[in-house]
Amino acid sequence: MILAKTVKGFGMGEAGEGKMIAHQAKKLDVEDLKAFRDRFNIPISDADIEEVPYYRPAEDSEELQYLRDRRERLGGFLPVRKHTAPPLQAPPLETFKTQLEGTGEREISTTMALVRILTALVRDKGIGKNIVPIVPDEARTFGMEGMFRQIGIYSSVGQLYTPQDKEQLMYYREDKEGQILEEGINEAGAFCSWLAAATSYANHGVSMIPFYIFYSMFGFQRVGDFIWAGGDMQARGFLIGGTAGRTTLAGEGLQHQDGHSLLLASTVPNCRSYDPAFAYELAVIIQAGLRQMVEDQERVFYYITCMNESYAQPAMPPDVEEGILRGMYPLSIGGQGKLRVQLLGSGTILREVQAAARILEDDYGVPADVWSVTSFNELRRDGLHCERWNMRHPDAEPMVPYVQRLLEKQTGPFIAATDYMCTVADQVRSWIPGRYAVLGTDGYGRSDSRRALRDFFEVDRRHIVLAALSALKADGSIDGGTVASAMQKLDIDPDKPDPVTL
Repeated sequence: MILAKTVKGFGMGEAGEGKMIAHQAKKLDVEDLKAFRDRFNIPISDADIEEVPYYRPAEDSEELQYLRDRRERLGGFLPVRKHTAPPLQAPPLETFKTQLEGTGEREISTTMALVRILTALVRDKGIGKNIVPIVPDEARTFGMEGMFRQIGIYSSVGQLYTPQDKEQLMYYREDKEGQILEEGINEAGAFCSWLAAATSYANHGVSMIPFYIFYSMFGFQRVGDFIWAGGDMQARGFLIGGTAGRTTLAGEGLQHQDGHSLLLASTVPNCRSYDPAFAYELAVIIQAGLRQMVEDQERVFYYITCMNESYAQPAMPPDVEEGILRGMYPLSIGGQGKLRVQLLGSGTILREVQAAARILEDDYGVPADVWSVTSFNELRRDGLHCERWNMRHPDAEPMVPYVQRLLEKQTGPFIAATDYMCTVADQVRSWIPGRYAVLGTDGYGRSDSRRALRDFFEVDRRHIVLAALSALKADGSIDGGTVASAMQKLDIDPDKPDPVTL
């Protein structure tokens, strides 16, 4: 530790040195200027001092020689920012074959899928050494302990103690050659490490690829100003919001229930944000992000949500990569029928949407098409871009927003449900070609099971079915009695308090 003893107003003499008025002194009188000149041996005469002239040491003086030497060591007289670094080759999508093929009946979370993707990346001969996993204390929570043994946790002094879990196969291993940055319970410090790695291409001419993995609630809400600074610094890397959503982490109450990080992410212009439901979506997004940032060297970074809810991960359908990256694609098409609804979902709530589609068709004879929305934020940006272009090119053929182009020929009302505030899905309302109902998790959280939380926030399959039937009634396709009967069958209390008010 260095304790620096300083003097307030150093060099000001009687005008303020060592006095409480030093900060208030706006100028020095002539006698004070003379005292300053004499104290620091500045060669200015009494005749000239009243003009307070600038003094420049001689070209061969010690002072200028010292200053020039320091500037040369720092790389020149002006700060220089490199816009590119030697490009890296992103591994092909087939590198993540396990995620693309699904897990069969075996259930894993998207967080576990992320760890497997990271494991594949650090083993890659091309970019493995450039991957920087960063966690603030919660590596075991995210299932990353397998990487302790594989690549170790960086410590400048190595491991100077015997960890409590030494007898375990995947013990807490620190190493001078470690690659994981484990920052303790310090989100701000962890993010500063991310910033350093994410801007290394500009400062050191080396492209590093940081993955900062954190509880999603502790990201944009807790260090959002740093994230904005990262955007301003043109950082490149991945922010991974673990245990994302307001109902995905059972029993934790308000502490970890995030319903708004995607909204906050949308405020950063060069942040691309996604809420994938399946491992193959995650793999496609990460591979595209790598290609965009370290091959094409575009000045963007990614925020991706991951959940700790385990379920069977399906195999990737054909021809969905573009839709995943642009924000939306058709997941399943319902059967034949006179009525029809379109169901949109993202993250873990997509599985509730899929279940609702089965109930609508089996119990009410209403086929439903299901759409996976990986990013309402990206869909909104595309829509705004199209509107701006159309306004500035009145004589050209209008651009059609991607979400509008996907849905313009679909029939029936449109229902969206996410694990986030309604505003997230509501961002695309302008381009939905029909009645649009949005379900979300507005309000504070509760400590309870996922099932109970989704009932509380009214985003479970039962409430999605209710929203679809209610929209059909509003369109005049069914009567109110059908909706009332469905509510009774689904055990939905019409007088349940609004979760926003609780």
